[in-house]
Amino acid sequence: MADTLVAEQAANRTTVQVDLGSRSYPIKIGRSLLAEAGAEIANVLPGARLAVVTDETVARFHLDALRTSLDAASLDHTVITVPPGESTKCYAEFERVCDEVLAARLERGDAVVALGGGVVGDLTGYVAASVRRGMVFVQLPTTLLAQVDSSVGGKTGINSRHGKNLIGAFHQPALVLADTGILDTLPMRDFRAGYAEVVKYGLLGDAAFFAWLEDNWQAIFSGGPEREEAVARSCQAKADVVAADELESGRRALLNLGHTFGHALEAAVSYETSRLVHGEGVSIGMMLAHEFSERLGLIGPETVERVHKHLSDAGLPVKIQDIPGQLPPAETFLDIIAQDKKVTRGALTFILTRGIGEAFVEKGVEPALVTDFLKEKLVP
Repeated sequence: MADTLVAEQAANRTTVQVDLGSRSYPIKIGRSLLAEAGAEIANVLPGARLAVVTDETVARFHLDALRTSLDAASLDHTVITVPPGESTKCYAEFERVCDEVLAARLERGDAVVALGGGVVGDLTGYVAASVRRGMVFVQLPTTLLAQVDSSVGGKTGINSRHGKNLIGAFHQPALVLADTGILDTLPMRDFRAGYAEVVKYGLLGDAAFFAWLEDNWQAIFSGGPEREEAVARSCQAKADVVAADELESGRRALLNLGHTFGHALEAAVSYETSRLVHGEGVSIGMMLAHEFSERLGLIGPETVERVHKHLSDAGLPVKIQDIPGQLPPAETFLDIIAQDKKVTRGALTFILTRGIGEAFVEKGVEPALVTDFLKEKLVP
């Protein structure tokens, strides 16, 4: 998948370039980058004023370090704090953050900075895309999931009662700083959830990377140099796909492997993170995608078992029954799936697979097949 190789490696730092012409930007990966954020931002945006958006949990651990860095670089900034959790990606918080950015009298050439995980990044990016019809956007992702997935590629948005991420815009950041040292203090449940997105890159298009993860996942979890390599290879994989298909008209849809089922699972539990977080939904969703592919005769049981083993070994959920509490019937799941962004003129679209690293987009999937499959999987 690496159409463009990692551009720079020095002093345990890696830079991956997202090649989008005049809107290209670097993803810088390594430890202690948060302490250098002020200098990095000032280098890209000299003289800019900033609105830093973060959630209450991240603020307690990392906001002081960022503010010290920004002050050292003489970057004037205001801080906007939002509640943690998926429910923050809503109309009310979007409106409030937009109003606070405007109240700070930031101009179009100033920047909105996301300090947090995927929720903060998605919400902040949509604010940046919307206020003054587009402000500069900077990502400082603080979770593994955000570092390898949601901070890269310019997808921003909020949720609707009709489904996840249905309101939003494509708005690329000017800079992404992925401080892998921050992951040392990430709760294990959140680290595992982010790891599901790492596994996704191997499963969708890089069998060698998946095999490498099978051999090295424990070192990634323990914080060895393999962690930086996993983040860099994941970002490179996504950068290559985004550069080829920025607006998801074709190849980029592959990045949704596991997400059609996963998003439906999240919606079915009303985004209650005590029951299911995004990466866990993706893990179960990837298993369902492989099992559905087996049902359609595309892969054999040995492939399904290999995926099942790796996700299970890493401590991730692999079946619907791993979600606590009661779930709705299969017909409700199908209604949610029918609102998925990949649906075209009412036809269901799924990311299926012909083997490890051989995912593909399948359009026009028969709804009855999906309903019967889900009925079977929902049986305790």
